Amino acid sequence: MTMAHDTDRTPMTAADLEAALRKIGAERYHSLHPFHKKLHGGQCTLDQVRAWALNRYCYQSIIPQKDAALMARCEDRALRREWLHRITDHDGLDGGEGGIDRWLMLTDGLGFDRAYVMSKRGALPATRFATEAYLHFVRDRSLLEAVASSLTELFAPQLHEERISGMLGHYDFINERVIAYFRRRLDQAPRDATFALDYVLKNARTVDEQQAALGALTFKTEVLWAQLDALWLAYVDPAMPAPGAWRPGEGMAVTREAAE
Repeated sequence: MTMAHDTDRTPMTAADLEAALRKIGAERYHSLHPFHKKLHGGQCTLDQVRAWALNRYCYQSIIPQKDAALMARCEDRALRREWLHRITDHDGLDGGEGGIDRWLMLTDGLGFDRAYVMSKRGALPATRFATEAYLHFVRDRSLLEAVASSLTELFAPQLHEERISGMLGHYDFINERVIAYFRRRLDQAPRDATFALDYVLKNARTVDEQQAALGALTFKTEVLWAQLDALWLAYVDPAMPAPGAWRPGEGMAVTREAAE
């Protein structure tokens, strides 16, 4: 991404950098994708919702791995202490329920067998490639870029609110129990985003650092967007799942009642 400030190598002010980051979200966040419009508007079939939840599990499961990768090379104790709760938010702590558990409640409610979901063997190739690329990015790029890539959380609460109201309002197979993941993220995402934004604004001081931060956030929006592109091609139009990817009827629990 090239910004006007790059011409004379003058760094942006913190306010201008924040505005540039938020502009990326306004233009590129996956809330704008047609699949989300279809999902939240009640226009998806049950099997399309199942395909979305199954594939999204790949992303959910990789979040604590990418956060652990970030912490493993971080010498800043304060950053490590703050980042630690992100792992426990998703993995749970001392037997407590975490975000991955709550996502599995969603796939349970949609009738999937948990072992099938957790195996990821029904995931689309593009889903696996996109999520693995995110893990590699956080592991291999600068710490600033790794933190900046998490700033999609700035835009997540509005998406979660739309998802909760839209899915509860339009699908009789969605209830408060299976939507619990999104309810919890309404509190968690703003806290995480506030810390990460403050870190980026304080540490992206040069033009190169600011461009790197903007590029990292752009990359993350593309990771999220690519997953929805794959879903659309495989399960909406022209409904062409890759060989080995999930097809309706596969990986289901014996009965939906048993799953619930």
